[in-house]
Amino acid sequence: MKFGGSSVADADKLKSVARRLVAAHEGGTRVVAVLSAMGRTTDELLDLAGQVSGNPDPRELDMLVSVGERISCALCAMAIHDLGHEAISLTGSQAGIVTDTVHGKAKIVDVRARRIHEALDRNEIVLVAGFQGVSSEHEVTTLGRGGSDTTAVALAAALGAHACEIYTDVEGVYTADPQLVPNARRLEALSHEEMLEMASSGARVMATRSIEVARSHNVQLHVRSTFSDGPGTWIREEKEMLEKALISGVVHQREETVYRVEGVSAAKLFAALADASVNVDTIVQTSSEIVFSAPVEDRPSLVGAGMKSHPGVAAKTFATLEAAGIEAPIVSTSPIKIACHVASADVDRAVQALHEAFELG
Repeated sequence: MKFGGSSVADADKLKSVARRLVAAHEGGTRVVAVLSAMGRTTDELLDLAGQVSGNPDPRELDMLVSVGERISCALCAMAIHDLGHEAISLTGSQAGIVTDTVHGKAKIVDVRARRIHEALDRNEIVLVAGFQGVSSEHEVTTLGRGGSDTTAVALAAALGAHACEIYTDVEGVYTADPQLVPNARRLEALSHEEMLEMASSGARVMATRSIEVARSHNVQLHVRSTFSDGPGTWIREEKEMLEKALISGVVHQREETVYRVEGVSAAKLFAALADASVNVDTIVQTSSEIVFSAPVEDRPSLVGAGMKSHPGVAAKTFATLEAAGIEAPIVSTSPIKIACHVASADVDRAVQALHEAFELG
């Protein structure tokens, strides 16, 4: 199980999470839960660091921001004790999360879960601080964006769990952002590939890297609401899904800009961008210019495994945007995704028009 910052934002919510964990434990489940920091704790710690230093040392920054998740786990363990059950809180290093040596965006290289197994054998509920680990040089590291999701999925893989439940403040994964499309529908199931494309195209339910780990180790994911008992959305191997929807959803990513460059070779341009840690998305090269996009024009994307075997999706997409008077100067595709770059002022209408055209409501 994994609970995000909104799920543990205050003492009452932490106690609610504790009750959910106890209920699962009483039902016969061996419980390991990964917790994020409470609410905006991490942002507040980063703000403090900025107040005392114009350029905080990366090692010390990891030491600082890793405490938020530890606070959540310790408080939740106390709440579980008050409910008459045994629990233990563990830091990332105590839980056996071994990472590389990169501070601020470390990658997990191994999970040595001996202490977790020992605690489970003692019939304890185990609470693991997300977002962090320890390097081969015995330094505290943090995993960067989506780190708690990644921690939970990596632990599920290492422990051979039946599924990894991701608890958040939404009921599951939807066919579009419900704030943009009121009739957006909750999806019962998605493949890892579909969820990966949706996450990389702007869906914020889960972080991309955690889904990559789940796909690599065939971990079933179950996205659910912390605040209700709804069925949520299952994310699993594509072969386990009997029938694939043509289009599963329309997602959008804001603050993506299209650049046009002339008079420089592609090799030099993209080497310079890589050196500056700029993630390039779509690339179009002609004899006279290079056009590419990078996160910072908005981009609605259609995602669906059914595209592989159903022609005509691109034609319908272009016809829908044209009928709505929306120009898409750059379009990129994968076997299960069509991404259209549009002007910021058009993104809401584009999402709504495509959602209606493909009858996703």
